[in-house]
Amino acid sequence: MKILGICASPNGKKSQTRRLVQGVLDGAASCGAEVEFVDLCRLKIEFCIGCRKCFDTGSCFFKDDYQGLLDKMLAADGMVWGSPNYSFCVRAQMKALIDRMADVIHLQSFDGKYCCAAATGGRDDTVITRYLSMNFLDFGAYVTGTVGAVVTQGPQAVDAAEQTALALGKALYADIRDKRSFFDQRKDIEKNRHEFQAKIRAAKDVWRNQYAYWEARGWP
Repeated sequence: MKILGICASPNGKKSQTRRLVQGVLDGAASCGAEVEFVDLCRLKIEFCIGCRKCFDTGSCFFKDDYQGLLDKMLAADGMVWGSPNYSFCVRAQMKALIDRMADVIHLQSFDGKYCCAAATGGRDDTVITRYLSMNFLDFGAYVTGTVGAVVTQGPQAVDAAEQTALALGKALYADIRDKRSFFDQRKDIEKNRHEFQAKIRAAKDVWRNQYAYWEARGWP
C-alpha cells in the first residue's frame, strides 16, 4: 500500500501544515503503509493556460514537474494533501496543481483511491479542507476525513490536531485495506462522472483522448 503526502506550505520543516500531513503519513506508516512526502513548493508547476491539449492528446503543453508528480499520484493507493489558508483558498502552488488536473477530473483518474485533507489557518481551516475534499470527489476518490488547526489558538491546537492526524492516517490505511464504500460520496462521484461524460460526448471530435478513454472503459 502506497500513500502520498503533498504539502503546499512554504515553511519547510517548520510548517505546521506539514506536521499534520506528516502526522497522517506517520499514522498510515504505523499500520504498514509505504509513505512518501512531497514538498510542493520545491517543484516547478506552471500555471494552466486552458489550452485543453490534454483533453485531446492526453499530454500537457508544459514540460515541468507536473507529469512526474501525477505519476506518483496515480501510483498511490491513497493521499493526503495539505495547505495553509491563504485568503480563504489553498496556497498558489496547490491551486496551480489542481488547475492542471482538468484531465484527471474528466477521466476521474483517482477512482478507487482514498484521500485526506489537512489545513491550518489563522481563523479558519475548514474552508480549505472542504475545498480539497470537493476536488477529491471530482477526481473520483473517496474522502476518508480531514484534519485542521486554527493556529492563533496556540501551540496546543496544532498538538491536538497532530494527534487527530495520526488517527486519521490509521483510518486511511483501514479504508484502503477494506476497500470501504462511502454511499453518499459514491452518489456524488457518479453524478460528477455522468456530467463529465456528457461534456466529453458533446466534444468528442476535439477531446479525442478523453472520448477514447471512456469508450475503452465501456462508459458509463
